[in-house]
Amino acid sequence: MCKDKVVEVSAAVLQIPDGTYLLAQRPAGKIWAGYWEFPGGKVELGETARDALVRELREELGITVQTAYPWLTRVFTYPHATVRLAFFRVTAWTGELHPHEDQQFAWQRQGAVNVEPILPANAPVLRALALPTLYAISNVAELGVEPFLASLQAKLDGGLKLIQLREKSLSREALHSLAQKVVALAHAHDAKVLVNGDVALAQEVGADGVHLTSLQLDGLKDRPDVAWCAASCHGVEELRRAEMLGCDFAALSPVLPTQSHPGAPHLGWEKFSAIVAESSIPVYALGGLKLGDMQAAWRHGAHGIALLRQAWCS
Repeated sequence: MCKDKVVEVSAAVLQIPDGTYLLAQRPAGKIWAGYWEFPGGKVELGETARDALVRELREELGITVQTAYPWLTRVFTYPHATVRLAFFRVTAWTGELHPHEDQQFAWQRQGAVNVEPILPANAPVLRALALPTLYAISNVAELGVEPFLASLQAKLDGGLKLIQLREKSLSREALHSLAQKVVALAHAHDAKVLVNGDVALAQEVGADGVHLTSLQLDGLKDRPDVAWCAASCHGVEELRRAEMLGCDFAALSPVLPTQSHPGAPHLGWEKFSAIVAESSIPVYALGGLKLGDMQAAWRHGAHGIALLRQAWCS
């Protein structure tokens, strides 16, 4: 097979409500036999990626897809071919899983994969699955430090796992003090904290990473030396830069009209969907959203939603 030809493939991340997902082992007789991957297969002539997903899961696993959300698109070059994998998160199906091709299955928990080897094209997807679907942005400017910390504690107790510390009005000294408290609270609940725009501060306080502004994204040539790196994007060009820089995820905004910028232009769901359609990294929808917009975001290709004021409502 010519490596210059790109093979279109649909891949399924079958998930149950606790986030556990399914991996399948390639059976004997197939190329890369014994390697673990997300189930799926080639898109046939005349099929959409979703059509192929539904057909492959019926043929390989014996299930009928009910709910599948578009997610990531990743291109990978193997020695024998280049593949473009359209990943879908499949959250509802009917029928009992059955290995129609005698392959092995294994349900995996996020961050605790216990099978190997993983097919190379699938390995980066495991990292993306470690990201929760809600990304909360701090709002000390309106709440005040102590009320915010109290709200943060309550949200962490309720399961919040990803926070961006973004407080433009604070002095660096005050921000440093606040960041230490936020990181301590978050890490006690196994949650991650990204500091907006300040790599040095993130490193000083032991945060998990940095969230780059769109201006920083435009000026950087190398990814910052942090465990997790995200970026603010407002269009397809910025999203492509975030991918090329090696960011782990992005926030794309504004999706809907916002309280802070009434009357300002916004993307709308259809344009958001077109921008993220072939993103290789998870994208959070941001701007004018509420927690109830989560499924709308998933339908339009988002990994989840990012919230500012709404994140801290009781």
